[in-house]
Amino acid sequence: MSVRACDVVPISEARARLTELADEVVGGAEKVLTKNGASFVALVDAKKLDYYHALEAEHANLVLLDEAEAGLRELLDGRSVGPDDLMRALTTPAKL
Repeated sequence: MSVRACDVVPISEARARLTELADEVVGGAEKVLTKNGASFVALVDAKKLDYYHALEAEHANLVLLDEAEAGLRELLDGRSVGPDDLMRALTTPAKL
C-alpha cells in the first residue's frame, strides 16, 4: 500500500486530530506522523499490527527452519565438529 500525501501528518497536527486520524486508520488508511519533517511513527489499525507481528514470527520460524536444514545437510555431508573443537570455538574470544 502506498502512502498518499494526505496520509503524512506532522505530529504537532496529529495531537489535535488524533480521534479523526484513528477513525481513518480503522477505515483502512495508514498514517505516517512526521517530526521535524522526517518520518517518525506510523498509525496502523491494531488488527493489521497483530497481522504484521504474526508475519514477523512466521518469518523467524522460516529462518530457523532454513538454519536447521543447513545444519542437517552439513551433518549428512560429513561436515561436523567434534565436541572438543566445539568447546574451543565457543570459549575462545573472537578476534575483532
